[in-house]
Amino acid sequence: MMADGQDNMTDLRRRAQQAVRDLRARKPQLDDASIDVILRDARSHYAWTDKPVSDEMLHTLFEITIQGPTSMNTCPARFVFVRSDAAKDRLAKSLKAKNIDKMRAAPVTAIIAWDPLYWQRLDFLFPHEDRKPLFEGKKEYAHDTAFRNSTLQGAYFMIAARAMGLDVGAMSGFSNKIVDEEFFADNGWKSNFLCNIGYADETALFQKLPRFEFDDVCKVI
Repeated sequence: MMADGQDNMTDLRRRAQQAVRDLRARKPQLDDASIDVILRDARSHYAWTDKPVSDEMLHTLFEITIQGPTSMNTCPARFVFVRSDAAKDRLAKSLKAKNIDKMRAAPVTAIIAWDPLYWQRLDFLFPHEDRKPLFEGKKEYAHDTAFRNSTLQGAYFMIAARAMGLDVGAMSGFSNKIVDEEFFADNGWKSNFLCNIGYADETALFQKLPRFEFDDVCKVI
């Protein structure tokens, strides 16, 4: 039985390695226009058209996002898609005044959150080795891992949305405490940040703000 298990793991590794080689052969890199869409010329948006975002698109967006790497495959991020008027009324309680209209106008606002008990799913997410003891009883380490990696997953989420032809506008002008009380009282999840998604009204844009040059913030040592 041990040999069968080792043979199976060897085969899985071989197939995973070949899949990466095949992908690199099929698409060595993104073209400049694709990079422009997801990052270089992408903009944060604050005004929206009334074009809806379907359930199918939200499922696809999640399926792309969840493939992004996280530490030990912990996948701590949780996503709540706020679309109904009733849910927006609840979310509005947490927002700074200037952000309420932005949220209400967006077809969907995603609450990017994280589950403090994420590590209890590692038997599913990291089945080849028991990593639960790394987190059990280690509150600070578990928190730092969750916050860092849920933020990372939030970035994957935004890039994936842009790659799908959606526009995004992340927001941090809200009360995490109120969001957690309003939406996560039953499951104990913790909010990280909000992200409006939909199809932007570009007439609200202003000029793109400055960015640093390489030598301003980078070192090669």
